Amino acid sequence: MRAYRPLAIALAATFFVAQSPAPVVAGSELQPGLTTGIALGPPLPEGVYDLTLANWGARSTSPATDVGVLAPTWIVWSTPWTLAGGRLGFDVAPSAAQVSIDHPVGLNKAGWANPLVELSLKWDLGNHFYAGVHEGLHIPVTGPLERIGVAYNFASFMQVVALSYLNEGWDLSATVIYGTGRNGTTPGSFAPSWFNYDLTATRTFGKWEIGAVGFGSADLSRPYAGYARQSQFALGGLVGYNFGPVNIQLKLTSDVAERNYRGKDTRIWTNIVIPIWTPNSSNQRIAAKY
Repeated sequence: MRAYRPLAIALAATFFVAQSPAPVVAGSELQPGLTTGIALGPPLPEGVYDLTLANWGARSTSPATDVGVLAPTWIVWSTPWTLAGGRLGFDVAPSAAQVSIDHPVGLNKAGWANPLVELSLKWDLGNHFYAGVHEGLHIPVTGPLERIGVAYNFASFMQVVALSYLNEGWDLSATVIYGTGRNGTTPGSFAPSWFNYDLTATRTFGKWEIGAVGFGSADLSRPYAGYARQSQFALGGLVGYNFGPVNIQLKLTSDVAERNYRGKDTRIWTNIVIPIWTPNSSNQRIAAKY
């Protein structure tokens, strides 16, 4: 039985808090692991798509740190236009987060994180290989998350390079992401530059999808003297089901290594992809066929 799975692009969120009594800025502005399970290399069919991405996890610090992330509506427009042989796309993604640190710190903050706007180009390289690039801008925000250094009151830029191999139900994808930072000393006004890599190896069986995911992240700079650069690597599994127009993936991941987070993170993720509009054309090319 043939099923079609929309392929979507990356969403921004910034959602680690340091596990010390005083929250400080930390890590990647794009949440590490967010693009796992999503092949970012292939061009999407022309149309408009909505993604809802949510995850929640706990880090084994003392006291424990819990972080939940929600992208309630991430709108992706895959245009009919091409540039340099690649399909041109645009997207916009608001996101929210809730951060809590258990007693005796007793921190509990929720609010909007930095929205992302992006443009992308996607190429079919032949022989089932695809490549994509993204240029993104994180828009400044103020509010509860900015005051604890989880969101930022300055603009930053992000570059994405993705490679995917899609054939006979296999999705083998790797995405590397770089983000800029800014020096400073006040929470919310500074962040390190950073690097993420997200890895996916899954296969579909009819409407089901099963496989493994992994991701890592690393701070590349010190925004102030004495800043402890953070890094992590996590592994996990994925199971998905294609309901027709709606594709749902569930992931469970856990850190196998970390530096300066003071504890390992275990996290459950949900990816929901819904096509809002696609042109009714018999020759519309679908990037991924299973």
